[in-house]
Amino acid sequence: MTKSIDFYFDFISPYSYLAYKKLNKLNIDSKIIINYKPILLGGLHNLEGISPPAFNKHKMINMKNDCELVALKNKIEFIWNSKFPINSLYLMRGYITVKNEMKKVFLDSCFDAYWKKNLDIADEKNINEILQKVGLNINEFFENIQNPKIKDKLKEFTQEAFDKNIFGAPTFVVNNKIFWGQDRLDYALDEYNS
Repeated sequence: MTKSIDFYFDFISPYSYLAYKKLNKLNIDSKIIINYKPILLGGLHNLEGISPPAFNKHKMINMKNDCELVALKNKIEFIWNSKFPINSLYLMRGYITVKNEMKKVFLDSCFDAYWKKNLDIADEKNINEILQKVGLNINEFFENIQNPKIKDKLKEFTQEAFDKNIFGAPTFVVNNKIFWGQDRLDYALDEYNS
């Protein structure tokens, strides 16, 4: 069996963005096999019965400062989104519908729109701009994300994360071992390379 890293993410997670950018820098030679697992972070928090940091003003201030430090240290363009947190449901479902050859540009466009360009990615106008940039048909996209199979698939990924005792994003899983947070990427890579 080929070794891989499962990467559980949500576009609204600033740490998912930072981890994604770090992975991209490391993966220039495409040697790391990454299975992208979209989850709905709010849904996962509901399953876990936990309150996200975004709803605690002290945690929120610390999280913002922490993300800015991580971005600066890793030379990642980053702007704390003024609309944080928002509902990423449409784009998370959208990732599932996008053809494999378009997934990377979709990931780049969605993450950058929210964490680099300070756009509200729940706003349909901004979603349309992302879709045009990626080269996706807007009408097909919105039709596809309403498909019950796609809705169920996102729920399945979120339930899968919960069943594995994952409670946040990003989370990496390698050899059935869980590494939570962008700051645990090195540990996940060590496991991957062991």
